[in-house]
Parts: sequence; C-alpha cells; structure tokens
Amino acid sequence: MRLGLGVAAACAVVACAPLCAHAAGTIKIGFPIPLSGPTAVYGQPVLQGAQMAVAEINAKGGVLGKKLVLLPRDSKANADEAVRLSRELIIKDNVDFLVGTLTSAEAPAVSTVAKENKIVFIAPTSKSTILTDAQHIHPYIFRISSNTDVEGLAGATEMARFKSVKTVATIAPDYAYGRDSINAFIKALAKLRPDIKIVDEEWPKLGEADFTSFITAQMSKKPDAVYCSLFAGDFVTFTKEAKPRGYFTAIKNRMVDGAEVGTTDEAKALGNDYPYGIIGDAYDPVVWVGNEPAAHKKFITDLKAFTHAKYASGWSIVGYQSIYALADGIKKAGNTNSDKVSKALEGLTFDTPVGKRTFSVKSHETFAPEYWGVMAKEAAYPFAIIQNPELLPTSFPTN
Repeated sequence: MRLGLGVAAACAVVACAPLCAHAAGTIKIGFPIPLSGPTAVYGQPVLQGAQMAVAEINAKGGVLGKKLVLLPRDSKANADEAVRLSRELIIKDNVDFLVGTLTSAEAPAVSTVAKENKIVFIAPTSKSTILTDAQHIHPYIFRISSNTDVEGLAGATEMARFKSVKTVATIAPDYAYGRDSINAFIKALAKLRPDIKIVDEEWPKLGEADFTSFITAQMSKKPDAVYCSLFAGDFVTFTKEAKPRGYFTAIKNRMVDGAEVGTTDEAKALGNDYPYGIIGDAYDPVVWVGNEPAAHKKFITDLKAFTHAKYASGWSIVGYQSIYALADGIKKAGNTNSDKVSKALEGLTFDTPVGKRTFSVKSHETFAPEYWGVMAKEAAYPFAIIQNPELLPTSFPTN
C-alpha cells in the first residue's frame, strides 16, 4: 500500500489499480510541469520532448506490451501546486510513475510525495543538491539534469579563462537553486582563480518583475565580470532592463550564465535584445556547427517535425531522456512495480541523442555536463547561438 493516502482511498486504489491498468493495457506517467507563467518557456518544450518519446516508444509497441500514457499538469512553477497535482495524479488518476517539475522548489517537494507513496519520480531539470544529497536521497528519486556542483564547476572554468578579471559579482534567484548555484560557483572559482574577489551578490526573488534596484546596486560595485543564474522569463526581464542602462557594456559582456540561457528558447525570446558576447549554456545547443553526432541530428530533425517548429528547443532533450530512462528501467524490471523499477534504474545506462548516461547507484543522478560557449550572432539565424559548443565540465567536481 502506498503511504500518505487515507485508508479508504488507499484500499480503493490498491484494489482497483491492477485490474484497471491491466484492462487498459497502459502505463500511466504523471507529468507536473510549468505550462504557464515565466518558466513556461522551458516547461512547454520539456513536456514536448517527453511527448515525443512517448509517441516513439508507443509506435514500437510500447513497454512490456503496454502503451505509455502521459498525464501533463500545469504546476505553475509553484511547489505547493506541484505537490497537490502529484497527490491528485497518484490518488485520482492512479499513475504508475511521476516524471516532471522544472524548478528546485518543485522537485524536492514532489520528491517527498514520491517517497511517501513509494512511487518512482524522475526529475528532468532540477539542479539543487538537496534533491539527492545524503539527507534527502531515497529509493524513488532519480535526476536527469546536472546538479549545481557540476554547473558551478563549469561556470567557474569559463570565468577563470578571463585572465584580466580580478573582481566578480553574482546575481541569482533567491531560492534553493540560486543559492546552491552561486555557492558552487564561488567554491570552484576559489580553487581555479584564488586571485579573483567576489565584490557583490544580488538575490532577486524568483519571478521578479523589476530588476532595477539590483542592476543599479551591482553596477555601483563596478565588477570586472558577472556570474548569473537567472533563467527563463527572469533572464528576459533582467536583460531588457539591464541593457539600456549600460550594464553589459560596463562589464564588457563578461557574463557567464549557467542557467540554460544558451538555449534557442531563450535566444528567440530575446531576439535582438540578447546580450551578444556573454557565455551561456544548454543541455542541447540545437544549432550544432561541426562534429554533430548523427543521433543528435536525427533527434533535432524528428523534434522539428513533431513540434511543427522551424527551430527546435534546447530543453526538449531532458524530457525526452527522462521517458526513455524510465522505459528502460521498466523493461529491466520486467514490470511496473516501483520498488523493482527503482532497483533497475540504479546503475542503469541508457542511450540519449548526446551520448550514453548512467544513473549513479549512490546518488541516483547522472553525470550530465552541458554545452557552453560565447553567444554569437550568425547571419543564418535570427537569434543568438552558442559558438563552438564545448562540453563542460569534463568530470564530477572533487572536494
């Protein structure tokens, strides 16, 4: 019996679920994800990647002879809403598994629900270390994305390459992801460039509507460069307010942002307002000039066709990977029992369009470096693209 349910509800679910699932011949996957608000610019394409994976798998006969059914819900990037939806998906919709959430506020909260109800939950994007650290790890939580330690090391590696930089300021959303990302960056930078001094830290709230005071405060410290963890709609709003004030000119565009502002999604959202010359990253550069893996080229071609989009998203890949990882875990387990699927996922190696990934037996996460590079303007594209994408870091951070 899954924990966290009322006795009557639990009995009804346990009594009905096997019969209903068998009769329908389906495997239900609950998918809470932001589909409205500032973070929907990432949430929508994550869902589309998952939907494409489901369509591909079902076209090949499904998993264990059963079709996958995705049940998306709009979490609004709100932890309480994500929890409510997850409980509803388990109790009312009788889902077999949970995949989804976007932010590091949502994912840890849903992880608690997964633990209570003993149901496998795969988080495609949340980076905060609290999701899978020693205090919070449990048998049912798995992470597809990199964590903030990996991101921080990559960002510090890029920042350290600015030889003339001696002072750095930071700006990040004031919640788990932002705090973890900045702490990891500062820790890694101290090892790579102990001569660099952090002169300012700004902490706007997630979803901040007016960054003026933060921009003014940071410019007054006159940093040589900035490390930024703003993302999605927040980065768009920030950039449109900072650029006219000469913010990027003052730092000579020496900004490193590890929050996936190198995606085509973010670049398209900003258009010509994009601060060309900064360093951004993405799980998938999408536009890949030279040395593009054949599997990735096919994935992008298929994604464009599936989404009816001229340009694919840099976020769809994590939703896509999550579903394929879960499907491989179910196949390995031989059934949909979450205890058995959890064991099957530990140490599991699965294919992705950008190479193989393996879930750590200890941490339940994969080593998922991202593609980094200078955001450049190319005549062939009406938005910024990552110039010469480089996979960073090359290994997990060491203490």
